Amino acid sequence: VQLQASGGGLVQPGGSLRLSCAASGSIFTINVMGWYRQAPGNQREFIAGVTSDGRTNYVDSVKGRFTISRDNAKNTLYLQMNSLKPEDTAVYYCKADGVYTRGGYYSEGWGQGTLVTVSS
Repeated sequence: VQLQASGGGLVQPGGSLRLSCAASGSIFTINVMGWYRQAPGNQREFIAGVTSDGRTNYVDSVKGRFTISRDNAKNTLYLQMNSLKPEDTAVYYCKADGVYTRGGYYSEGWGQGTLVTVSS
């Protein structure tokens, strides 16, 4: 399974960005999809996840500002980020857990990351 993240860029504090992550590879279903981020000098951290039936969870630092969603028909994951802060600056990665494909089962897969920079 392959995941391609996109949508990162430079945005001013208080601005918005929408990240996308397209999964490909003759996929039947994906159990859970999520977004992680890694800031310089920090470990990669979980920020949001969504199950195949739409249940979501968020890390406290992004609750009320970020919204995760997915389009199961397109095997695409989204992250709408509003009210961005400089501390949101990081490389954002998408992840898929429990992927059933024509070629078999994959426990997880990672996207390549997209850089989000929040700065004036």
